[in-house]
Amino acid sequence: MARATIADIARIAQLSTATVDRVLNGRAGVSAANRLRVMRAARDLQYLPVEGGTVLPTQPARLEFFLPRGQQAFLRDVAHRIEEFAASLPLVASCQVHDLPDLTPQAFAAALERVDLRTQGVGVVAVDHPLSRLALRDLVEAGVKVVTFGSDILGTPRAAYVGLDDRVAGRTAALIMGRFARGRAGKVGLVVGQRAFHGQQERELGFVTLIEQEFPALQLLPAVDLMADNDRGEALMRELLAAHSDLVGVYSMRGGRTGMARALAEVDRSRRPFVIMHDLSDTTRRSLAADLIDLVIDQNARLVAEQVVIRLLGAIASTGVFLPEHFIEPRLIFRENIPD
Repeated sequence: MARATIADIARIAQLSTATVDRVLNGRAGVSAANRLRVMRAARDLQYLPVEGGTVLPTQPARLEFFLPRGQQAFLRDVAHRIEEFAASLPLVASCQVHDLPDLTPQAFAAALERVDLRTQGVGVVAVDHPLSRLALRDLVEAGVKVVTFGSDILGTPRAAYVGLDDRVAGRTAALIMGRFARGRAGKVGLVVGQRAFHGQQERELGFVTLIEQEFPALQLLPAVDLMADNDRGEALMRELLAAHSDLVGVYSMRGGRTGMARALAEVDRSRRPFVIMHDLSDTTRRSLAADLIDLVIDQNARLVAEQVVIRLLGAIASTGVFLPEHFIEPRLIFRENIPD
């Protein structure tokens, strides 16, 4: 079948070829309604390039990403892979990855105010807060497409979210923890990286709900928010081990993992609780190999990076506000199947 032409698009959209050419090449002088007609016709005629089922723009796009990569090894890995993947795509004219100085919504909002006027798509990792939501709404109203990743921000016109279904991830961790306990009574420690992230709230809710529903013999200890502090992580793990002789397990949703691993390294294997952590990093990889922890629920940094770039390009090409929802499938990584 022959590839569709600009003339074919003009015929379907009932517009001139000059108007179609201006839309496809991103030039001004065309109303929003006519741009919509052109992009719909181009999509229906399969004129636009496609990657993994996502329609892509016809012209190279400028992208920016904002994330606190200094806070977490996983986000540093994602940032590196975004830069690497974007550099390999002809449809990415430029890609800038900005390191947010901290996790405060004030820092996030201030950073978004400096988005380049030529930027068409922005990917973000941010805490769920009224200031964050307002900053994203302002950006979208200015004509920039937004994709959240790692943790979603609800109540915003972001085009898509890339990451785990975090409530399902928490329920998965609970099921494995409960099955490991095999009906034994005991306590389970909960560690949160930062509750201000929507994803952390969802993991905690999913875990707590399933444990209470299906494994009543397990007593959940109050969740502790470590704020990515490794010294606090080490102190917390020592405290849990010393205070609870019946500690069956620990579920770490994120934060303080290096410190927790230091404390676990000093525990006799026969006394060590069953430990579940999130995201494959150098710390969790080494902890698995050394038999300090038992399971990592990973959302695959490479796949997240590639998908957030592709979804941003798809959002730029799309005529709709939202793209279809597709979650990253979690990888369950044990000591014997650590990937390269």
